[in-house]
Amino acid sequence: MRLNRYLAQSGVASRRAVEEIILAGRVSINGAVCTELSSQVGPTDSVKVDGKVVRPAELIYVLLNKPVDYLTTRSDDRARPTIYHLLPTTFHQLAHVGRLDLDSEGLLILTNDGELTLRLTHPRYKMPKEYLVTLDREFQMADLPKVKRGVYLAEGRARFDSLVKLNSRQVRVVLTQGLTRQVRRVLAAIGYKVRKLHRTKIGPLSDSVLKPGEFRLLRPAEVARLRSEK
Repeated sequence: MRLNRYLAQSGVASRRAVEEIILAGRVSINGAVCTELSSQVGPTDSVKVDGKVVRPAELIYVLLNKPVDYLTTRSDDRARPTIYHLLPTTFHQLAHVGRLDLDSEGLLILTNDGELTLRLTHPRYKMPKEYLVTLDREFQMADLPKVKRGVYLAEGRARFDSLVKLNSRQVRVVLTQGLTRQVRRVLAAIGYKVRKLHRTKIGPLSDSVLKPGEFRLLRPAEVARLRSEK
């Protein structure tokens, strides 16, 4: 593992701040000061910052099927239930990757891996998310160009990468943007109200067996696929 990543995962500082620490000569590997950002750290190496041994925290990846009526937050001043009420206390230190609204449900990842979180949420990576959407009335195919071209919200132009009509009132939406309540707001802008919103896929990851309120650890192969998703 590269030294800067090793230190970031050890909780020393952010990736950018870690690079400054390395260049300042505050890091040693097996007793020798190291100022090379690209230095590799092996499993038996001893790494110290300012003379203190540091080790990466164990990376944990949890997949939760969020039910409706749970907030995607750690706590709520109105004492409403949050997604952390669905998890054991050993997972309460994990950060949620993105969010789902109170009245939305579906797949949500929680992790302490900052690199993967960035890959899943930063606009430059264009990580696709797929949603099953139930509307208040039949979707008119004449409106398809509008959602693909985009509508203007307060944050700018918001669009869907694709929309497939499954039946009269149900559509499958894929988007790579991550604006707040984007699916609901775009559809509302062209005259539709969302009755039900269910996230079914994050990048290549899906799970049709996980029931609302249930969670599981991601398998190593699933994490690898998320990391390599283009």
